[in-house]
Amino acid sequence: MTNILTEIKKYDTIIIHGHKRPDGDCYGGQYGLKGILKAAFPNKNIYVVGEESDYVKYVGSPDTINDNVYLDALSIVVDTATKDRISDPRYIKGKKVIKIDHHIDVDAYGDMNWVDTSYPAVSEMITDFALQHDLTIPLSSAIALYTGLITDTGRFRYRGVSNRTHVMAGALINAGVDVEFIDSKLTQESLKMFALKGYVYSNFVTVEGGFIYLKMPRDVINQYGVTDEEAASVVNLIGGLEGYPVWALMIEYENEIRIRLRSSGPVINTLAEKYEGGGHAKASGARLPSWNHLDQFIGDVIQHIKESKE
Repeated sequence: MTNILTEIKKYDTIIIHGHKRPDGDCYGGQYGLKGILKAAFPNKNIYVVGEESDYVKYVGSPDTINDNVYLDALSIVVDTATKDRISDPRYIKGKKVIKIDHHIDVDAYGDMNWVDTSYPAVSEMITDFALQHDLTIPLSSAIALYTGLITDTGRFRYRGVSNRTHVMAGALINAGVDVEFIDSKLTQESLKMFALKGYVYSNFVTVEGGFIYLKMPRDVINQYGVTDEEAASVVNLIGGLEGYPVWALMIEYENEIRIRLRSSGPVINTLAEKYEGGGHAKASGARLPSWNHLDQFIGDVIQHIKESKE
């Protein structure tokens, strides 16, 4: 952490990147870090770039910058395990790249890499970074980081949540976070999302051996009028079914099928890596070139579950 702060002090311009299709933790990490650094170094130019998230857009909106802003700038990429997942490929135009991430390290693309899988969220890492260096956490950053912390931990329900996690959450509340406000933002749903949940419960598929999955073709997403982010958010609706420790949501994009893979038992990140993915031990992402590869993937999942029991 100290080496990263030392590096940050050297640059007048800092550009913060995240991953494609950003979730709450990615967004929280980006905007949380921006506010902390701006409060500590008001004369620096600090930007957040990448895609906007409808789900947590109350946290902030990305900046629009020209390529020349990257000249002699520091690029910081948060919550992104592999370089192909980085939103806005211009990060390489920076003079130096710092990677801050809590996923299993399979791609050390940064000139400096702070990767620690003991943190359940990158927002916890950035909060800890600020506290350990006595950096002020402004209210805007506290809101962003608390949002990231509770979304990536499933409101403190997932494996990896520790005493430190709750200490960090407490610090963010002390910085002014209104937990009721954030809860209202994250739990409010539209009628179309209620309808989509009905589709989920009516169309999931169970596979003998312990796997449950749901296909989300493009026409279904269009039919219900939801965003890709909203569609992806339903992954845990099919989790927790007795006898099915591994589940997946498969969403169709233009040139690929993106898989959100989850487990309450076997470690599944190694399986995800076989399908151009990776992530956490029990929460990973993967992808298929088309639906034609689905049967092979299902077979590999069942074999993986079987081997995990041996």
